[in-house]
Amino acid sequence: MPKNLESKICIVCNIPFNWRKKWEKNWAEVKYCSERCRRNKKGRRQI
Repeated sequence: MPKNLESKICIVCNIPFNWRKKWEKNWAEVKYCSERCRRNKKGRRQI
């Protein structure tokens, strides 16, 4: 398993999340860390 996996910051909860195999084909379009954040995208948290 590679140790240098890419990571992004979720635009809803501002928590970092790592690359996953299921996102292999569309990693560039991934914005949310989970289905829960995707459903609650209107409630973005400000830090």
